Parts: sequence; structure tokens; C-alpha cells
Amino acid sequence: MKDAFFDRLVILEMANNHMGDVNHGLRVIDAFAPLIKQFPDFRFAFKFQYRNLDTFIHPDYQGRMDIKYIKRFSETRLSEEEFSRLKKHAAAAGFLTMCTPFDEVSVRRIAAEKFNILKVASCSFSDWPLWEEIARTDLPLVVSTAGASLRDIDNVVSFLQHRNRRFALMHCVGAYPTPDEDLEMNQIDFFRKRYPEIPVGFSTHESPDAVLPAAIAVAKGACVLERHVGLATESYSLNAYSSSPEQAVAWLQSAQQAYRMCGVQDQRRMISAKEAADLRGLQRGAYAACPITAGEKITMDKLVFAIPNEPGQFVANDLSKYLHLTANTAIPQGAPIRQELVTAEDVRKDVVKIVRDLCDLIKTSGVQLANRMDLELSHHYGLDKFYEIGCTIITCVNREYCKKILLVLPGQKNPTHLHRRKEETFYVLYGELEITLGDEKKVYHAGESVVVERGVPHEFSSTTGAVFEEISSTHFPNDSFYSDTAIAEPAARKTYMTFYADWLTHGVQE
Repeated sequence: MKDAFFDRLVILEMANNHMGDVNHGLRVIDAFAPLIKQFPDFRFAFKFQYRNLDTFIHPDYQGRMDIKYIKRFSETRLSEEEFSRLKKHAAAAGFLTMCTPFDEVSVRRIAAEKFNILKVASCSFSDWPLWEEIARTDLPLVVSTAGASLRDIDNVVSFLQHRNRRFALMHCVGAYPTPDEDLEMNQIDFFRKRYPEIPVGFSTHESPDAVLPAAIAVAKGACVLERHVGLATESYSLNAYSSSPEQAVAWLQSAQQAYRMCGVQDQRRMISAKEAADLRGLQRGAYAACPITAGEKITMDKLVFAIPNEPGQFVANDLSKYLHLTANTAIPQGAPIRQELVTAEDVRKDVVKIVRDLCDLIKTSGVQLANRMDLELSHHYGLDKFYEIGCTIITCVNREYCKKILLVLPGQKNPTHLHRRKEETFYVLYGELEITLGDEKKVYHAGESVVVERGVPHEFSSTTGAVFEEISSTHFPNDSFYSDTAIAEPAARKTYMTFYADWLTHGVQE
């Protein structure tokens, strides 16, 4: 689950827009403070930048006004006391406080002054001496990625995850301002897919009049937004990538509208009663295709579906292999199948319980599965006896060769059967598996295997629960021949479904 700390976090980046004038910096904070009340759905952080200029700039280059960045940093220099005054003012206005260090001294200063968040700038992304100092703090991190290679990003993500750090990864383009064609908004999708457990945000440098990128970022799942801000006065102008308070309002309104339009994330939306009622009017009602007697099982071949449907009538959308209907009374041909005329048994809840227990077994075993696989429940004597007799089969591949993963719940047994067309090898991955092969019975443990040749009767069970691979030649339908002839054909004794690996973390929906 993603860290809620970063959810809808908006970072207002002052950078050097204080212009080296602490009073102007205070005015900037005051100018943007109303946003906190105007946009209560967001959490706001005000961000500063620290450089220990006495060491950040080499002694031989101190005071060199002919070098762009040395000139800028020197002319906008503030004392430690002035920075502390800005930080306290932002906190008093209701902002979280945040700061970017560009050297080790500044990291220690940020930690000592108890900022809420530490930002890592794109230019420092692969600055490993700086990272080692940052790793000694315990502050949440926001990390910008402009100019970083994929290898560097993977390395930083690994570095932080191995240290159990809280951090968000920001898509960022280091062009000031960034033209529309260079925004590369799809990088947000790329980061979310590659690092699904990490909050992803968007650090923007486009024209401050552009509001669409914020909406696109939100629609793509960005949970953190960052924007340079400043205040134009008679004494100070605003650069081409920093927003005025008015521009920030428009930018946030765009993001806010996108959040409203996108709705819930990582879960199915709620369906309103009106929407459900409107859709039901278009659904086909179930009608008797032939006379049905009292006590008769109502199978699909005894039904026809057509509009309109009546209140209380089953519709086609209600019916599935999990819903078993039995007539309480005689139903004439053409009559609607109404709820009061039948006894309905929905066995889906039983299937959901089984799958949840299987997920517990998979998680305990540590076996890794693909996200989407074919799963079948073999319930030889019915679902109600599945925990006694049955097994679960996940098909990985079935070509000239075949691989399946079989799951046996504690106390479960798969009855005696043989195959005439395929030969198989069982390889135990987890638990203890008791296998009877012909007349020989043996318990196999993780790492052990056994070959089951064609035509050899075999059965298996487990007292502890077991997971094992079945590696075989091609699997063919109707190639399982059971000693007990009362066991039905596959259509009656199997429930087929799709297994999704995210059930292991998010649970199985009813």
C-alpha cells in the first residue's frame, strides 16, 4: 500500500525567489498562504534550498560574478538566521516545511532545524556522497529524476528501499521553462509500473500559465505536485517558470478538477442506485422455456431471456454457474422466473472462501506466481466436500510440454486416477505431500520429486498443506480416469476461473 503521507501533497518551491531579501521571502509565503484554506483537499509544503556557500563554491572561485550559478547563489545569499526565520514563518502559516540540500553540511542543518521533508534535487540524483549523508537522517524524502538514467534510478530506489526509507519519486524535466513537447508525461505511467509500491509525483517547470499538465499528471496517478512560485514586485521580476499566486490558483483548480473527474483509485468505483436501476431496465428477464415442475433444477437450457423484466424477476445478469435454482412450484412455459417461485443457492461465497484459503497457502509457501493465470478447482464430490476431496490446479503453460502448479490444502486428498496420454513429474515446492504410486506410498518434502508414468494409478494428499509443480507432456482434456466411476466428468467437477496475483495483497472480492 502506498504511503498516505504523500497523497495530494503540493510543494511550493521558493528556490532563490526570495531574491536574497528575507522580507521579500516573507511576503512570498504570505501571498501563497491563502491556498491552504482555498484548497482543503490538498496538503501544502513550502520548500527552500540550502547551500553552504563557503564550501559549496571552491575557494578559488568565490565572488566570481562571471560564472552564472556562482553569481546567482552569491547575490541571493541569506544567513542561517534569515533562513530559520523563513522556515518558522512558513510553519506558522500552516505549511509543512521542506528543504533541498546541495551539500552534506546542509543535510545536517535541515535535520537539526527539524524540517518535515527533505527534497533531493535532480542535479544531486546520483551524488552518492550526498546520499550517504541523507541516509543518516530519518526525514521523508521527495526525489526528482530529471536527467537521471534508468540505471541510476534503479540504484537509488534500491538504496532507499533497503534502508526502509519513506520517499516519493518525481517525474521531472530539467528545462526551464519546459516546452509542451518535452514534458514526457508518460514517464509517470512508466514509474508507477516499474515501481508500483512507490508514490510517484510530478515536478513541473513548464510555463506558469499552463494548467493542463497538472491535470494530466493527476489523471496518470501522480500523488505529489511541485511548482516554483514567486511574487513580482516593483523591485523583483518573476522568472519564466515560476507561478504567481493567481497562476498557482488556476494550476491547482486544474489539478482539483482532475481529481474529481478521475474519482477513486486502485479500487472499483461505487455504483449509484439510480445507475443500477437505469441499467436494470435494459437487462433481459429470465422466462421459462418449457414447463418446469415443482422441485426441478432450473438449468440454463430451460430458460429464455428477453426484455422487459418485471420487479422481482431474475435477469440474465443474475445467473451464473455459481447460482443454483430449484423450482418451489410448477412454472408454466413463458412465465417469468420470479424470486418467490424458486429456491436460490449462491455457492460463490464458498468459492471465495476456498480461494482465500488458497491465497494464504501461496503466501505461506513463498511461491511466486504471474499476475494472471488459469485456475481450476477440482471438487470431485462437490464443492461442499472440497476440503476433504479435491485439489487446485494453476496452469502455467500447456504446449508440447506442460507445467502446472498444484495446491493441496491441509487434510485434502486427490483421489486415485491415471493418465493414458501424458507422463508427469511432481516436484514439491512446499510442505509435505503423501503420494501413492501404484501400491507404494511415500511422503515427499520440498525439493523432492517423483515420476508418474502413463497408465500408473496415483493419488496424493497432505496433512500440512502442500504446493508442487506438475511438469509433464501435453495435457489433454478427458485424460484423467478415476477408480471411482461415480466421479463426474470435468464439466461437473471443475470450477474454472482466473487467478490474479494481486489477490495475495488486496484480497479476493465477494
